[in-house]
Amino acid sequence: MRQIVLDTETTGLEPAQGHNVIEIGCVEMFKRRLTGNNYHQYIKPDRDSDEDAIRIHGITNEFLADKPKFRDITADFLEYIRGAELIIHNAPFDIGFLNAELKRNGCREKVEDICSVVDSLVLARRKHPGQKNNLNALCRRYGIDNSHRELHGALLDSEILADVYLMLTGGQTNLLLGQEGSSDSEGESISVRKLENPASNLKVIEPTPEELSAHSEFVALLDKKTGGESLYTTSSQAATE
Repeated sequence: MRQIVLDTETTGLEPAQGHNVIEIGCVEMFKRRLTGNNYHQYIKPDRDSDEDAIRIHGITNEFLADKPKFRDITADFLEYIRGAELIIHNAPFDIGFLNAELKRNGCREKVEDICSVVDSLVLARRKHPGQKNNLNALCRRYGIDNSHRELHGALLDSEILADVYLMLTGGQTNLLLGQEGSSDSEGESISVRKLENPASNLKVIEPTPEELSAHSEFVALLDKKTGGESLYTTSSQAATE
């Protein structure tokens, strides 16, 4: 499956108020592998960026003065994303802006007409209920280095989100222990070094009260959705019988 991690930067918060997309950054993955076939474009807006927006992304009006307009990049952008599954953190924001730009420039297609969309923020909230799930918080949770992210940038944030998404959805699925084993259908695998004495090398980290509380809330939600048939519930019952 071809997936594209996408992010945008804008002149403000509301496309209905005439705000524009000024940067699009996309990172392509195929079968959960980064391909290097990325897309990055700065765009000259129809209006100046709000000062608050510039403080977030650092993209000045002067920098954008000689960049192409959205209508000039529309065809190439749509061709790049067409047929892919888009992964976006807080998708309604970016999709809303992109669709507004497409409509404003006479395009009848919407992003969701040519792509499926996965909102990684929704995935994160489901997996980590009651916790912060912005990109910085997820990087801290999964040990992803984002120290170079002093300002928001569409391509940089897409690169970081790609790492976060792979961790959020289970990491790489095909692990080859040691030097022996089978690989996937593409002949690719990941080697994992065996610990000679795991018990002496592994550090046990106890969950915090906040993590235990969030876990309990999540289990309760699972229990409600499955009518008491979630794995957590059934295994706990079996252990006490």
